[in-house]
Amino acid sequence: MAMEDSDKKTEVVLLACGSFNPITNMHLRLFELAKDYFHETGVPQVKLLCGSDMLESFGIPNLWKLEDITEIVENHGLVCISRAGNNVQKFIYESDILWRHKNNIHLVEEWITNDISSTKIRRALQRGQSIRYLVPDVVQAYIEKNNLYSPESEDRNAGVVLAPLQKHASDSKN
Repeated sequence: MAMEDSDKKTEVVLLACGSFNPITNMHLRLFELAKDYFHETGVPQVKLLCGSDMLESFGIPNLWKLEDITEIVENHGLVCISRAGNNVQKFIYESDILWRHKNNIHLVEEWITNDISSTKIRRALQRGQSIRYLVPDVVQAYIEKNNLYSPESEDRNAGVVLAPLQKHASDSKN
């Protein structure tokens, strides 16, 4: 992403990961907030863009490899968009690896609160409720065309553990 400011141009590459299941307008908002943040700071770098819930997933046993977390925060850093109800600073303080590289973690406060989440979108769809204006129109059309997140599709997938969580699920059973 390139942002121009009268006489300078800041190059920023943002990598976002998460389930985006389904993608919501708040997922897209992450990029806008990061763009605004870097426009103000003028710091060119490659960063992981995430919400506070994603950052807190670093603390889930067996979900992330310690060397991957180290690579991200030490060599690249991240931009974390805070969400209401998450205490990101406390989480960073309680994590030795995050605390060691706290200067490479950029916290961006979302001042326009919005409680849209993929979980709530899926719940609304399972209950036959509208999701208009909560997800991009093309996402809603795709969901409807493919009958995703309906009670029937959820029944078909009941008990399926997603690949990234399979190791964690098997470890927790032992």
